[in-house]
Amino acid sequence: MSTTPPLRSILFAFAAVILAATCADAQTPKGTLFIIGGGDRTPEMMRRFIDLAGGPEKARIVVIPNASGDGDTSCMDMAEEFHALGVRNVGCCFLNREQASDPNSAKLLDGATGVYFTGGDQVRVTRALVGTPIHRKLLDLYANGAVMGGTSAGAALMSKVMITGDERLNKDTIDAFVFIKKDNVVTVEGIGFLTNVIIDQHFVTRKRHNRLISVVLEHPELIAVGIDEATAIIVHPRGVFDVIGRGNVVVYDATQAKGIRSDPRGNLAAGGIIMHLLVAGDSFDTTTRSVATAGKTQ
Repeated sequence: MSTTPPLRSILFAFAAVILAATCADAQTPKGTLFIIGGGDRTPEMMRRFIDLAGGPEKARIVVIPNASGDGDTSCMDMAEEFHALGVRNVGCCFLNREQASDPNSAKLLDGATGVYFTGGDQVRVTRALVGTPIHRKLLDLYANGAVMGGTSAGAALMSKVMITGDERLNKDTIDAFVFIKKDNVVTVEGIGFLTNVIIDQHFVTRKRHNRLISVVLEHPELIAVGIDEATAIIVHPRGVFDVIGRGNVVVYDATQAKGIRSDPRGNLAAGGIIMHLLVAGDSFDTTTRSVATAGKTQ
């Protein structure tokens, strides 16, 4: 009896592979994320963002300053910064929830090649924008090739699961995140450009390891990325990010962790959590969870 598969089966299998690859490409965003951990940002760093948006002559950058306590001033400051770097076309999109819910609001982002979220309080942004036409337009722009950038609060909101900065169990606002316990770190829905990663910022400078470890153990399916000040990651369409700037990026990977649990006091525990400590020039693949440094993969 012949064991050679019929031609029809071979063609069907081949077509299935092509279809799967096509669907994967259709679902992969074409845009880039430029995520700054807060603190200083050098002109060289911002020029990199501008180049990704099309360069000074062609870029159309829209600033979203909702995170700031003074959105108008924050927007003017960012516009001046971009203009000083040669960008001709800079706009501002500063809307409350009611305005962002207007179906016509998305037109404010028409033609944007880059969007930049300022620092402040990330919850101000998500409270105003998540689930609105503006939110859907942002996701559409990213899917079709625009660069999305942000610093500090503008970094935290990049992920679907967003750290708010609040705690449930520890009410001491001066001595914050002093333990690693379940049900402590408050998270809400972010803008969601990243669905498999959660972002924290000002990371090494403000010693935020406790809260990010807490979150990743409660969301072990996610890669936890802590970005320090004066440091950024550039996330490319297929999930590989490059590190630039002066500080570290810390990655916690609990996807293979064993025995995630808590004791009667709520203290979290697990074995097999992987930590990566990255510097400028390093890359990390969020799909394969591998590090590349100086042309080598680890």
